[in-house]
Amino acid sequence: MLKDAYRYKVWADERTLAALADFEGKAPASPAFAFMRQQLNHMVIVEELFRARLLGEQAPHPATNTEVVPDLYVLTKRLTACNAWATDYLTHIPPTEFCSTVSFVFSDGQHGTLTREEILFHLINHATYHRGAIGHALDLGGGKRPADTYTVFIHGAEPQRRQ
Repeated sequence: MLKDAYRYKVWADERTLAALADFEGKAPASPAFAFMRQQLNHMVIVEELFRARLLGEQAPHPATNTEVVPDLYVLTKRLTACNAWATDYLTHIPPTEFCSTVSFVFSDGQHGTLTREEILFHLINHATYHRGAIGHALDLGGGKRPADTYTVFIHGAEPQRRQ
């Protein structure tokens, strides 16, 4: 189920990125677009932090957001790279490793421990939360919110389920 849920995350992220690219073409200087980029920036940073934690590497960021938010092109490349890495990780991790724990320090200095499975679930859930905020900003800014629910995904991937 976790692999399927991650496939859903990748699909939903791609739909959101496409909606952001469309909105950028219409209102690149709007406060709504600045908010959307900030949400995406935070989402990407969190994914990069947890990837480093899964790999036992040094944290690549000192905080979960930045003062200067990269442009949409850079954020798209980074999120795409995060999703490709996680998809590969899920393909190659031995099933027995899902329950192994990872101890780390959050950006605020608090200590944490999660299983690898919990980290991957967190990334799926965290992205859903922030895509929702981006979707709301798209609505408020006059953009087009993509249909990105799991039911839309699974019925698109497996149309026979509509029978």
